[in-house]
Amino acid sequence: MYASHEDIACDCEDDSKHAEKKLKPDPDIDGGWAWMIVFSSFLVHVLIMGSQMALGVLNMEWLEEFSQSRGLTAWVSSLSMGITLIVGPFIGLFINTCGCRKTAITGGLLNALGWILSSYASNVYYLFITFGLTAGIGSGMVYLPAVVMVGEYFQKRRALAQGLSTTGTGFGAFLMTVLLKYLCMEYGWRDAMFIQGAICLNLCVCGALMRPIYYKEETTEKEGGSRKTRSHSKEVSCSIETLTSNGVLCEEEKEGHNKDPKPGSLPVSESKDATQLGKNVYVLCILKTVSQLTVKVQKGFRTWYASYFGAASLFTNRMFAAFVFWALFAYSTFVIPFIHLPEIVKQYNLSVENDIFPLTSIIAIVHIFGKVILGIISDSPCVSAWKVFIAANLTLVICILILPLMRTYVGLAVVCALIGFSSGYFSLMPVVTEDLVGIKQLANAYGIIICANGISALLGPPFAGWIYDLTQKYDFSFYICGLLYMVGILSLLIQPCIGKKKTTTEKTIENGKV
Repeated sequence: MYASHEDIACDCEDDSKHAEKKLKPDPDIDGGWAWMIVFSSFLVHVLIMGSQMALGVLNMEWLEEFSQSRGLTAWVSSLSMGITLIVGPFIGLFINTCGCRKTAITGGLLNALGWILSSYASNVYYLFITFGLTAGIGSGMVYLPAVVMVGEYFQKRRALAQGLSTTGTGFGAFLMTVLLKYLCMEYGWRDAMFIQGAICLNLCVCGALMRPIYYKEETTEKEGGSRKTRSHSKEVSCSIETLTSNGVLCEEEKEGHNKDPKPGSLPVSESKDATQLGKNVYVLCILKTVSQLTVKVQKGFRTWYASYFGAASLFTNRMFAAFVFWALFAYSTFVIPFIHLPEIVKQYNLSVENDIFPLTSIIAIVHIFGKVILGIISDSPCVSAWKVFIAANLTLVICILILPLMRTYVGLAVVCALIGFSSGYFSLMPVVTEDLVGIKQLANAYGIIICANGISALLGPPFAGWIYDLTQKYDFSFYICGLLYMVGILSLLIQPCIGKKKTTTEKTIENGKV
């Protein structure tokens, strides 16, 4: 009547054979739900990166409210921006354990909580904890999954998809600046932050859209029917084995019920059996859930630990190590013009022209188009995304070095437009990272990259200001940061040549031994 142990063994062997079959890719790859992932990532960039670009509005309110120094007050926004990126490696652990969807939803709640608690701030140090740490960590928990999910859902048009999603930073900078200005004028900065916290709850919706990818086995109709029968018999046999092991039911007991009760034995009521069965099933379900969760956490931690410290560490990839070294100088080179351009305009007596059309607005607008155009170019079959990435970096560093030499508004506008366009390479960073380490290691690897970017964003602008205090000129700030950035680019250019030389020398040694 029931399946025996031999049948179960046969089913396990059949399942192992079927497990060797090829997996059919998800039909939503490069289409369908993939574009909803792009839309979700776009909204994440609007709400997180756009809001951080508009923090200058709140910074002025904080200076007036708390009467602290500009340097101390500026650390609130710097902490929020820096921690969003610095926590990347630790967010990779959450993604390996819980997945992108749960991580992003949790981050959305944490980010909104940071904004709302900040509306009750009594001093700047309170904002360090609520806005810098709480909202910053929440932003990082949403930002990294948004980038990783786009990389998982696209194979052919990855660069274009990343470019479209990251344009949310530019749109968000405009939208959030206008919104925060209006809210501060109408309701004050405290209510403005409370309302912004409510708006940031939409990050949970963005996280809910991040549906994980599932792969199906390629099977024929005959195999499908036979597998259904096998799975049904397996479920029946497994349920019997479970119940037997827990002392709830067995075939002997069932046969005993059919026979006449022995003299002197007391009959067991059906209600007690039912309640006992229900309790045992409930306990089994709890134990099964706990064991599955434990295994999942252990597996995620092993993957995360091996990526950073194990034998298969990402840093054993020399090209990736050079990429991390480059990232330490990259982000500050893009942020510094936003911070110091207004002062340069004042020194050159160009405030009238800059008020009509600010130079920072030129960078932001052209930056949007640069991301999309560079993404389209990189997706073309005859062009390498790596070459486009290097060319954009070289253009950006040249513009940073020649910017202090421009003394007219037209010259500065042209250089700022080139800076905005070439800095569109940010959309190629996930693509290049995936090419270096593979899709399985993308979450951990990109977490390290944005952590290096966070350190650059946190320390770069204060370093440039310190150089200005020593020299009383912004020229040296651009020159020194540009030269450091050039060193990072050279490490990317030299590392492949070193790898080729090592492979050729190893081959010659092997040939000599033979």
